[in-house]
Amino acid sequence: MYSFEEITSWIDNLLGGWLGEPLKTIAEFILVGLALIAAYAVLALILIYAERKICAAFQCRIGPNRVGRWGIFQTVADMIKILLKELIRLDHNDRFLFRTAPFIVVIASMCTFAALPFARGLQAIDFNIGVFYLIAVSSLGVIGILLAGWSSNSKYTMIGAMRSGAQLISYEISAGMSLLCVVMLAGTMQISEIIEQQAEMWFIFKGHIPAAIAFFTYIIAGHAETNRGPFDLPEAESELTAGYHTEYSGIQFGFYYLAEYLNMFIVAAIAATMFFGGWMPLHIAGWDGFNSVMDCIPSFIWFFGKTFTCVFIALWVRWSFPRLRIDQMLNFEWKVLMPICLINIILMSLIVVL
Repeated sequence: MYSFEEITSWIDNLLGGWLGEPLKTIAEFILVGLALIAAYAVLALILIYAERKICAAFQCRIGPNRVGRWGIFQTVADMIKILLKELIRLDHNDRFLFRTAPFIVVIASMCTFAALPFARGLQAIDFNIGVFYLIAVSSLGVIGILLAGWSSNSKYTMIGAMRSGAQLISYEISAGMSLLCVVMLAGTMQISEIIEQQAEMWFIFKGHIPAAIAFFTYIIAGHAETNRGPFDLPEAESELTAGYHTEYSGIQFGFYYLAEYLNMFIVAAIAATMFFGGWMPLHIAGWDGFNSVMDCIPSFIWFFGKTFTCVFIALWVRWSFPRLRIDQMLNFEWKVLMPICLINIILMSLIVVL
């Protein structure tokens, strides 16, 4: 399989020969950080353009078609516009918390993004508690949302923030229990080992019915965590203008916009990694010829192919179902989704034991 281990080892040896051990580590931290920021920005532009085109296809429209061929530079133009927009100063608000909140949301999203295995040998950090790290760090973004709603000193932002806090905290439980099923099946929380254990067959097939149930519950809970329709109550335009980021403008609003799309990518990437083997090709035991053909496809294509398939499912759901009421959304989590997850954990434990 195509691996980036040789490239990363070559860069490590090159920097070690030039700078020495202490400076080499600092230089590698800077390079990895710049690479993650660049990938973060580029993926956000791709996802915004993809959603506009997919939304247009569902609604029998063309979508962006003016700036560049097929409107491909429309999102770039929007990015430049939002960078140049004025930051509006508000009266009677907590300025420190108001300015800090967007950074908390982006930092939480970036820390989660850094733990994703994009290809074989291309992963910034690989903890032995990787799944626990993903769940813990991804849940920090709700702090930035609550701070934004409270510090803006507006009833619309406050209601949106409280809705978002209740929604995220509720659906994180189901998302965590769905991932717990995979951890039980794999016997480890290290992401690289979870991928290696799917070399012969992905967990979505190896884990039988409980794995399929865990996948669907995780997709639903993850979709709710990203505040996407039909779970977009915190940003309900007809009720709350724009929800918790109503008072933000310019690049501060851009941070929330950026984090929303990257969180959608992160949820899809975690689903692809935990249930569909991440960058691991599709292998079937005994089919050596078929497995050899699958190995010819680069690992990063496998990862991004699976991830963008899950992203497409999320966009399909968003543009197909109407918005729920806040009580319907919370009742669905506590009365339907969480009991299903609890029963599914028992089923998965029986399969693992037997």
